[in-house]
Amino acid sequence: MDLEAVRTYVAVAEAGQFQKAATDLAITQQAVSKRIAGLERDLGVRLFARTPRGAEPTVDGQAFLPHARELLRAAERAAASVRPGGRPLRVDVINSRGAASRLMRAFHRAHPGVELDIVMLLDIESAVAALRSGAVDASFRAVAAPGLPLPEDLTATRVVDEPLDLLTGPGHALAAARSVRLADLAGHRIWMPGILPGSEWGAYYAALAAEFGLTIESTGPNFGSDALLDTIADTPALATFMGEDTRLVWPTTYGLRRIPVTDPVPVYPHSLLQHRDNPHPALPALHAHLAAAASPAAPGAWVPDWVPNWGPNCVPGSAS
Repeated sequence: MDLEAVRTYVAVAEAGQFQKAATDLAITQQAVSKRIAGLERDLGVRLFARTPRGAEPTVDGQAFLPHARELLRAAERAAASVRPGGRPLRVDVINSRGAASRLMRAFHRAHPGVELDIVMLLDIESAVAALRSGAVDASFRAVAAPGLPLPEDLTATRVVDEPLDLLTGPGHALAAARSVRLADLAGHRIWMPGILPGSEWGAYYAALAAEFGLTIESTGPNFGSDALLDTIADTPALATFMGEDTRLVWPTTYGLRRIPVTDPVPVYPHSLLQHRDNPHPALPALHAHLAAAASPAAPGAWVPDWVPNWGPNCVPGSAS
């Protein structure tokens, strides 16, 4: 059904005259008559009866009028749902306990008038597909991992470098250390069951292990953070890496130790991805907020050589 014809029908019904409806719609009276005639053919009924005063809806026209108005309201709702600024800003933060989630909570506090939808997409392929289809407006990722070049229609802006801590139980050989050098972790078992093969964080930890001779294990099922903490607390032979911004709570009886890693400090680099042509009006505010809160790593920190440089529309290169 032609929505413009339906709109014209409602205008005539409300104006009571073809000429006044034409004026209200800024079209000719001939165009109004043509649209009404086409709508009547589609419906198989007469919608108006000519009167000395103009045009009045027939019985069928009166029955159609409330439905025609609802059709126009539904069309407006459909258009508003995808109109820039007419829907929430959708941002992928990967998980609810890391740096990206912290950044978005701070943005929400600073911009309470911006409506947000927070989603959590596990792998970068899903995030890229969602960005390109418009399902999400932005995604926090560590890009671009080897073999996963960023499509040309997407941009990446590096926004935060998150230092890694070593998490151990009370019986671990390094539990009493105030800090630990990265090279001194060689020979210790680092257990990270959440590493997804092919993910950007999988590529990050593979590069870290290769460069410093570390043993990073991802064996066994991933039962989540609570099970990870239980195991680290009870198993002196295992430790794990945890981002400085990751906020987990555990019983004091676990005696877990969170130890800074130094010489060099390994940092996990977070970038904000978006489509080049995304028109959502809240994106500039998000970029401005992240730029003001940006926290580049200190000189000498370690990141893989495929990590994007700092700055807008960043490209792979060494940390800077």
